[in-house]
Amino acid sequence: MDPVRNWAQDVLRCHLCETPVPPLYCDICKKHVCKACVGEHFSDESTEHKVMPFKSLGSATTCQKHSSKICELYCEQCNIPICLQCISCGEHEQHKKVNILENFETKKAVLKRDLQELEESIDLKYREIAINISDQKTDLNKNSRKLKIAIDKHGEDMHREIDIMIQKLKSDLDEIDSKQLVVLTKQENDIKRTISEITEIISDLKKQLNSNNVNIVSSYKSRNAEFRRLPPKLTVCLPSFTAHNIKREQLYQQFGSLTESSIKTEEHGYTMDSPKAESSPPDRPLIDVPRIITEINTEQRGIDSVSCLSDEQIWTHGDENIMKLYNLRGELVKSVRTKSGNAPCDIAVTRGGDLVYTDRDDRSVNIVKKTHIQTVIRVQGWRPSRVCSSFSGDLLIIMNSDDKQVKVARYSGSTEKQCIQFNHKGKPLFSSGIYIKYICENRNQDMCVSDSQASAIVVVSQTGKLRFTYTGPPSTTKGSFYPIGITTDSQGRILTTDYTNKCIHIIDQDGQFLRYIDNCHVQDPRGLCVDSRDNLFVAEYDTGKVKKIQYNH
Repeated sequence: MDPVRNWAQDVLRCHLCETPVPPLYCDICKKHVCKACVGEHFSDESTEHKVMPFKSLGSATTCQKHSSKICELYCEQCNIPICLQCISCGEHEQHKKVNILENFETKKAVLKRDLQELEESIDLKYREIAINISDQKTDLNKNSRKLKIAIDKHGEDMHREIDIMIQKLKSDLDEIDSKQLVVLTKQENDIKRTISEITEIISDLKKQLNSNNVNIVSSYKSRNAEFRRLPPKLTVCLPSFTAHNIKREQLYQQFGSLTESSIKTEEHGYTMDSPKAESSPPDRPLIDVPRIITEINTEQRGIDSVSCLSDEQIWTHGDENIMKLYNLRGELVKSVRTKSGNAPCDIAVTRGGDLVYTDRDDRSVNIVKKTHIQTVIRVQGWRPSRVCSSFSGDLLIIMNSDDKQVKVARYSGSTEKQCIQFNHKGKPLFSSGIYIKYICENRNQDMCVSDSQASAIVVVSQTGKLRFTYTGPPSTTKGSFYPIGITTDSQGRILTTDYTNKCIHIIDQDGQFLRYIDNCHVQDPRGLCVDSRDNLFVAEYDTGKVKKIQYNH
């Protein structure tokens, strides 16, 4: 007997006689029953019974690959219902499989618990937050009106002082003019008087020349020597007005200023009672031998980034201007062309499930909402390269300046909230230039940057303080460390591709090396991401494949 089929039959057995693949199911007791044991099952009068054919159950699902078969199992790795024929084909041989109805009931319980928590706790808390935001908006509006009135009043006071200053300058000018006019007028009168005398003398001299009166001519006395002594020349130095350049910054300082406005983000400012320990991620220790679960052939050239939309779908991009969404069977679900026609530099998926991409050539960051592409960030002097979506909903973006500086910028919408560029000594945290760098955020809100030029993983805290730099394990027989893609999992572990050695490094959140994934034959590994079950997706640059790898329990 086929051992795979025998294993599957062991999952579904009559709860009384263990006959394989019983055709009936009691919807009250949630147990499988064969035809021979129906009577015995009904003999238990401690509860009611509702036995029906397994195939007639509302939860029964037709197999996607074998349409004539009913799915009796659920593959947890692939997250899909499967039938016994799927197992006999060997496709899910090494995967963890559970009874589909048990999985159905477990998920129903989760749905019920989630619904109760949403209705009784989460929804109320969000409504409380909404009211708080509305109150703050009202306060913001009131404060703004109050400040505008104060600014207007201060402006009127300043205008009044300027008017007084202008009037004083005009008065000073009038006084200067008055003093100068006195001097000029006096000389002007003296000159006019002299001119009158000269005119009179000229007239007398003309008469004497025509006269034969000896007495008159003989008594003439010349005054030309007196008139040759000209009066002093008065030259007025005209007053001038020197207008100083209006220095706007000094004017602002003189006028007054507003204190810087900011929104303080407290990640744990709102608190909520944890429903149960389930809110913490389950413990997922590393397995001894990582293994490839599936390979997705995207047929994309130069596949550079991969980002999980869900456990069943991944976004990818290569060196073309098209981003593509695939399911785990390698089927193209959706494709989006960039707004500018340029190839994207990087992609990420937001907390709300929207696709974000950076356009280095266009100096923009764009978000795809259904079929509409919206440019949310456009920068000058810098070019956005790699991007990730933080747990708070902010975007963390690696920026390269035109003069080869590098920084990490935190954006809320289109507003830059934080810039991380230097350590406490003023030295750059990241290598300069356009060398490959990827970024992700860890569960403790550390920002993790893979810096290929520095052969290091640079990890800074939420406040931008350097926590540690990882340059590889203490001792190794492998070649030089060349990190590219980077991601983190639910346990706070950091995973990065080592392009040179064609493997994955796993370190803990404090930079301690844990292990390699070097047995899965990854070729030219680039981008990384993990799904909700901490399955790892590795983008292979040259092959165009994305490998899904299980590395923990």
